[in-house]
Amino acid sequence: MVRVGINEKVHESTKLAAVFDALISAGFPAEEILRGIDVTPERVHSPKTRISLKQLTTAYQNALRLSTDQHLPYRIGSTIHISTYGMYGYALLSCPDFRKAMEFAAKYHALAAPLATIEFGEDREGAIWRIEPASHAVSDRRLYRFIAELQIGVHISLMRDIMGPAFVPKEISLTYPQADDFGLTAELVGCNVRLAQPANQILFESKWLDQTATLGNKTTHAAILALCDDLLEDLRLRIGAAGRIRAILLRDIANPPTFAATAKLLDVNARSLRRQLRQQGISFRGLLDELRTQLALKYLRSTDLANEDIALALGFSDAANFRRAFHRWTNKSPSEVRAE
Repeated sequence: MVRVGINEKVHESTKLAAVFDALISAGFPAEEILRGIDVTPERVHSPKTRISLKQLTTAYQNALRLSTDQHLPYRIGSTIHISTYGMYGYALLSCPDFRKAMEFAAKYHALAAPLATIEFGEDREGAIWRIEPASHAVSDRRLYRFIAELQIGVHISLMRDIMGPAFVPKEISLTYPQADDFGLTAELVGCNVRLAQPANQILFESKWLDQTATLGNKTTHAAILALCDDLLEDLRLRIGAAGRIRAILLRDIANPPTFAATAKLLDVNARSLRRQLRQQGISFRGLLDELRTQLALKYLRSTDLANEDIALALGFSDAANFRRAFHRWTNKSPSEVRAE
């Protein structure tokens, strides 16, 4: 499982844009909506904008501060559709059956800027989504409720996109009691809402999972799944110790510092840094090879640079050494990649 630090700017701004649009349509000024977030209104909807979970949390807190809409979290969540999730959403749509779609959503949830953990399962009562806001939201009960209800809105919206607009849960359970400021109602979600329960859950009948996935395609899904695996791997390289080392290596990939020098630059004990990398499932050499592989593929696919020039740019003494390393990384030659 990919665990992303709250301050790491690696997520797309999809959910921030949803909060922004909801509050703009309610008449609130952009500067108040984005207070403390360090994102301009012009960048909110840019596909290049990356935000941290802390920035997203600040957006939610701003929404709580500004709005008195009793159903705001759910309304924001329900505006988030599968088309906003890029490859993650396309993979959900192309799943050959709905059970696989649910399993995929849980496994690749890290691609969706999550401020909650999710689990999917089935029992005698039906199919169940379990939702638990992230640990840093637990101390703020109002924020906890906001995240839980927004995520329920997202889940219901996505399941209607996948299974059809007639989808309706059987029951929703929440861990907290009735509040005065905002909350879910049976009229809003179309089913009974139970409060002060052991877990936040969306329960729905398993028969929804037995329907034919009209947009499912095994071949397409396999191809998109491979891309999502690449996205998860790229995310893993951008976070934690790996992300900090990655930033240092990319300063001059042709003359990368040694591991000891990198640890010194990060002001971290070398043994501690090695342990952190091990916890992320990667080594310093592996990280350097991953970065060189990515850059080599980019050069080969997007430029007309000769192999000799690429070799120099990546820190190899000559093209022959580069070709051997590239074949070891990809099991292909540079010329094969150019031909593709």
